[in-house]
Amino acid sequence: MKILTGNDLKSGAVVWWDGSDWSLHIEDAVDVGDNAESIMAREESARRVNVPYALAATLTDGVPRPDHIKDRIRALGPTVRPDLTLKPADPEVGNWVI
Repeated sequence: MKILTGNDLKSGAVVWWDGSDWSLHIEDAVDVGDNAESIMAREESARRVNVPYALAATLTDGVPRPDHIKDRIRALGPTVRPDLTLKPADPEVGNWVI
């Protein structure tokens, strides 16, 4: 499975491609297959996301899990303070328009 990540150009937040837009939650990430390059080029040129890149992930219990530890940390937040991590569908995050 291949998913896309990057940083929202306005807020700097880590975002994940959900098939039609960018989401703050990795749970929304979809497999982009061979379309990664075209999606990244389109989204970067639209100035919606900064430095998008494709990464390998494994579907675990229905949720994409990045294969590399760096991207797992990007997905879940700091490793030293669990209270700072981004929870799945966290109501405190709200429905940010990205």
